[in-house]
Amino acid sequence: MSSYHPLTEEEAVELAKSVPNVLQPGQEIVCREIGDGNLNLVFHVSQPTTGASLILKQALPYAKVVGESWPLSLDRARIESEALQIQGKLAPGLVPTVYLYDADLALTVMEDLSDHVIMRRGLMEGGTYPKFAEHISEFLAQTLFFTSDLGMNQQDKKALVKSFINPDLCKITEDLIFDDPYTNSPNNSFDDHLQEEAQALWDDTALHLEVALLREKFLTHAQALLHGDLHTGSIFITPESTKVIDPEFAYFGPMGFDVGAVIGNLLLNYAGQEQWSPDESTRRERRAYLLETVRDVWTLFDRNFRQLWDESVMDRMARTQGYQHHYVRRLLQDTVGFAGCKMVRRIVGLSHVADIDKIPDPAIRHKAQRLALSIGKSLILRNRDTFSIDEIIDVADSAVQAARN
Repeated sequence: MSSYHPLTEEEAVELAKSVPNVLQPGQEIVCREIGDGNLNLVFHVSQPTTGASLILKQALPYAKVVGESWPLSLDRARIESEALQIQGKLAPGLVPTVYLYDADLALTVMEDLSDHVIMRRGLMEGGTYPKFAEHISEFLAQTLFFTSDLGMNQQDKKALVKSFINPDLCKITEDLIFDDPYTNSPNNSFDDHLQEEAQALWDDTALHLEVALLREKFLTHAQALLHGDLHTGSIFITPESTKVIDPEFAYFGPMGFDVGAVIGNLLLNYAGQEQWSPDESTRRERRAYLLETVRDVWTLFDRNFRQLWDESVMDRMARTQGYQHHYVRRLLQDTVGFAGCKMVRRIVGLSHVADIDKIPDPAIRHKAQRLALSIGKSLILRNRDTFSIDEIIDVADSAVQAARN
């Protein structure tokens, strides 16, 4: 089984048996392929009698969403496994445990999180997660600070950057987030009723300038090791626990890209409340909860990041008076811009989100799509002029008010 090939369920079971101290010999084993993403096979292997279980994730050499005409490097499986292990050391308890990595099969065997729910689904179903902002801000602060030139030896960081060169998956981001939505690309996918809104995106030169500047940062600013795809579909959650999964897009890039991904996806759910809240009163409550979560994510991240800087910064020059403030202000502005880009691409780009796409009524869906685009474009256009997270709350509030008029 050493040479690469897509696994069968029977082969997944045999590999699962080889992991020490998880499955008990002689007991019934159940295996299901549960992958619903675009890039991988995912097997859930369990023993009903003992309750033991694990996940096997195997990279495919192409994007499932398109097919074999879109080839991808299998090295992303190594990148994901190594990123999870680094994140697990820096933010213990906030990522699944990795049991095994098989380079030949591009396979990672890891902790099963079936007792959690995918956060995107949980939010759509009205879930509230009082520990989320605390947990995700801790994850972001620890993983970003301690893989940056602030928190690690700069020569060691340069050596680590080489291990996370991720051209195939970075290319996906570069195209789908920072290029395709702003031109009439064959990769775009949107409802017919959005043709006018899409054309406006393609014609907006001021918007293109801001996206070009953000794209430049994504291409050139190797600030820290990013998760690279930190949306609410990459987070398993309960009211007491948060687990970040799927860092196969990991690479060294601008910190605000990860923070912005979290905030942008919370705001996509905010836009989707046109459907997921049953009445106006509930909708106001849900949106207030989501905006408070946005505020808390940034505020706690800001606090944690500055505290790590004060206690652990390794670069003498980074202690220069005023430098920390300047750095974190730029990080907020990047976060705002990247959040906007994430929102826009999920409405008109190749791969959407269930918060919006699962709205069955076309009229309600169109209203949510327009709201998401309005918020996303505003965030992009004003990213370099942002100085407070409260300005983002105002953008979202104003977009809802405008949609009502």
